[in-house]
Amino acid sequence: MPKLDVAHVREQGQDMIIVPLDDNFDQKSSSQQNAAVNQIQIAARSAGLAGRVVAIWESSGGRVKFIAPPQWHAFFRDIDLVT
Repeated sequence: MPKLDVAHVREQGQDMIIVPLDDNFDQKSSSQQNAAVNQIQIAARSAGLAGRVVAIWESSGGRVKFIAPPQWHAFFRDIDLVT
């Protein structure tokens, strides 16, 4: 089983499990990306983490991308990934 770094954050009353992924995540289809997020969500729950998984990665063009609920988009648009 792969190991991932995560940040478990509580922002404005919402539990977020932020998972930074490699930039090659950008090359996957949206169905592959969603399947990966669902698998990570299952693993997070089994590890006892509360909250919704948010995948975040840098595109090949250097732009930060994420998969998050629409109401969280403003929060994630301001995040910068430091490698």
